[in-house]
Amino acid sequence: MKRIIYLLYYIKQTSWPKLWNYIQFVKKQSGQSAILILMDSVSSTFKFNISLLDYFYFRFYELNRQERSKWAGTGYMYEYHLIMNPKKSRQLLENKIEFLKSYSQFVKRSFVDIETLKTNPGKATDLLNSVTGKIVLKLSNGQVGKEVKVYETKSFSKESLLEEMKSKNFDLAEEYVIQHPALMALSPTGLNTVRIFTQLEGEKVLFLGARLRISVNSQVDNLGAGNIAAPLDSATGKVNGPGIYSDITKLDETIHPITNQPIIGFKVPFWNETKSMIEKAALLHPENKSIGWDIAITANGPELIEGNHNWCKLLWQLPVKQGLKPMIEKYMR
Repeated sequence: MKRIIYLLYYIKQTSWPKLWNYIQFVKKQSGQSAILILMDSVSSTFKFNISLLDYFYFRFYELNRQERSKWAGTGYMYEYHLIMNPKKSRQLLENKIEFLKSYSQFVKRSFVDIETLKTNPGKATDLLNSVTGKIVLKLSNGQVGKEVKVYETKSFSKESLLEEMKSKNFDLAEEYVIQHPALMALSPTGLNTVRIFTQLEGEKVLFLGARLRISVNSQVDNLGAGNIAAPLDSATGKVNGPGIYSDITKLDETIHPITNQPIIGFKVPFWNETKSMIEKAALLHPENKSIGWDIAITANGPELIEGNHNWCKLLWQLPVKQGLKPMIEKYMR
């Protein structure tokens, strides 16, 4: 019954133009009929607890049953995150304002929420006088970078900033983060962040993997916004594979498609400092046991951007081109 409910949810949430595009792509690649591909994807939602689109993201059309069983899909990850990060404690991660306040020791940039600005507009002064000349407006519970916009600070006064936030439904303003020169050279259009996945096992912090999210002519670096992600060696911080898109019709990238900078072999600066910071952050609120951390790397070291209670299964698995469900199955039991 639960899988039927999941399927109904997937049908409601699926982008049908994207699904049809993927079906046609696989039909051309495999020679199978569209109806057989669709039937296999529907069958896989029941057998492997995945969504209709997961079937294509994970390239199930190329895998046998044993290989398919190793992939953690939408339904499985929903249940995993619910156990690891219960609803009563995940608010610290779900709301960006609460996150910044709770993890302030790992945050260097200035920020202010809209309720504070309403009663004290002068709090905008530091942000508008920032040496970066830019300000980031966000929706505190936004997802996949959709509710994020970067502005020039010269565009605002204290009063007009508040009005802009009200009119665009933003409730958080942050100082723009200037990334490390090495990352700026790789892709200057957006902040390229590191994603580290952690799992608490008692008081021990385990690293489930690390990825470098790379913007492609975009202000944000999310896979869902058309950008790429590359696998990182957790020991060294070096990229050890090509950048991948979540769009199955696009080829992997070994060099950045805009800047022509090499992706494979790129080394994230301050890697040891980054890992040390994340180990401390993961233990700060141990009621949330598995978190996807987004980290900016600046010229002065790493800084936390946000933590995700429902971290992305695609960003975790697609860059390494393998299903990683066996890594977390024991925590589900």
